[in-house]
Amino acid sequence: MKNIIISLIILVFAFELGFSQQMPPASKPDVELTKEEAVLRIKSWIEKVTELETKLAKLESDKTSLMQEIEQAKRDLKDCQDALLAMLGANEADLDAFRQQLGIIAGKVRAMQGLSNDELADRRADVVALEGELNKLRTNKISLLPEFYNKIISLAKDIKGLYREKKVTTYTVGTWAENRDCLWNIAGKKEIYNDPHLWPKIWQANTDIIRNPDVIFPGQVLTLPNNSPKNAEELKAERKYYRMKKETVSQDAQTGTVGNE
Repeated sequence: MKNIIISLIILVFAFELGFSQQMPPASKPDVELTKEEAVLRIKSWIEKVTELETKLAKLESDKTSLMQEIEQAKRDLKDCQDALLAMLGANEADLDAFRQQLGIIAGKVRAMQGLSNDELADRRADVVALEGELNKLRTNKISLLPEFYNKIISLAKDIKGLYREKKVTTYTVGTWAENRDCLWNIAGKKEIYNDPHLWPKIWQANTDIIRNPDVIFPGQVLTLPNNSPKNAEELKAERKYYRMKKETVSQDAQTGTVGNE
């Protein structure tokens, strides 16, 4: 079809020899063109189409060349990675395992970055453990690979940024007659924890001056940890306390029974 159109245009040109022709302005609608102007416009569009087809063919050729270069680069990269792994005495399975471990640590860091300062202060031990995990991973030679090196450096900085110092506050014990102060009541005060069940937090933060959590003395200055759920050590101490109380009550009951006999 294209060849037929070109042939027709050539015939038209043959009949119009000697006629002075000028390309009509682009703003002129097709329906208003003279025969000569229409021929010129068609010829112009055919030239543009031919030019675009030539450019497209060149782009397709360039694309093919670039794809071949990319595939070769991938093969070269794979050979380079294999050589690096061989130098480190590792294989693809080791690489995948390392990548997974690093991803787990990164996930933990992101989760802890969402905590408040008080929560981070109470979870300092978790931050220390997390830093230990990363440092252990850094002893693996795989950490030297370009894929991981910068990520590990960045994670180390993020973990350092998780350390928070506890805001130490205190409470001075009043008298039982006036203040009804015991660890249970102190923890229940609105301005402290507003929850008496958190009393083990105060106990564990003051074991240097509180031997028996049932006995505190007026004038003692107690350190108050941040308001947060009881941690593992505080829960352990609480369970031990109630277990000993139960055993004491049981022994007292048995002693009382013997005495009555």
